[in-house]
Amino acid sequence: MSETKMKDAAYRSPDERQAEKNSKYTPKSIFLNGVLYENPALRLVLGTCPLLAVTISAKSSLYMGLAVLFVLTASEAIISLLRNVIPNKVRIPAFITIIATFVTIVQMLISAYFPALNDSLGIYIPLIVVNCILLARAETFASKQKVLPSILDGLSMGTGFTLALLMMGSIREILGCGTFFDMKLPLFGDVIEPMMFFMLPPGGFFVFGICICIVQAVMKKQEKHASSKSSTPCGVAGDKSDCLSCGGCSLCKGKEE
Repeated sequence: MSETKMKDAAYRSPDERQAEKNSKYTPKSIFLNGVLYENPALRLVLGTCPLLAVTISAKSSLYMGLAVLFVLTASEAIISLLRNVIPNKVRIPAFITIIATFVTIVQMLISAYFPALNDSLGIYIPLIVVNCILLARAETFASKQKVLPSILDGLSMGTGFTLALLMMGSIREILGCGTFFDMKLPLFGDVIEPMMFFMLPPGGFFVFGICICIVQAVMKKQEKHASSKSSTPCGVAGDKSDCLSCGGCSLCKGKEE
């Protein structure tokens, strides 16, 4: 294939590029990105401070994840609404102020109605303000997208972070204490001795690494499966109209020769 034909095959009109950009922000892709493909904890490795600190039990992990989920969704919605009003030079202080407002609301509610939970989570509730997940999503997504996609992004990213916390908290509590949501499990204590190692900081790092390895292995298999599907030559599936604009697969090269 000549160089001119290769350039023509690679050329995409502005409408095609815009359609490709819009396809990245469909509700399905946004939700899957936050929960799986761009999971903030296990794929992007963000928010590791609360991830390692509060995952000593499944209950504290779940409540911390729900708090982050609420703050992330609410702050992304407000930032998206005000994206054309906030001056560019002060956008970061404005984002932090909005996030801090919702964190204060969460902390006051927990202090008033769940004092025991407030004691267990401690300083990590106020530290949600400086959680890099919230500022990153505010800067890269909410400040550039409309309200509904921003709310969905907050829900997906918060859900992904909550699932990561819950997975780590469950593993550490079961293996370290022999309980799950403070309920004693059978066999633990009599047959299986709980391992205190998993309740200590080194155990948190160990479980964190194992969870990352599991997610990476699953994602590699999924990407390999997707690439094998997309490598099917055009026209084989019955739609030969694709060959008119392809020129890249062996089937089209044979036709041109």
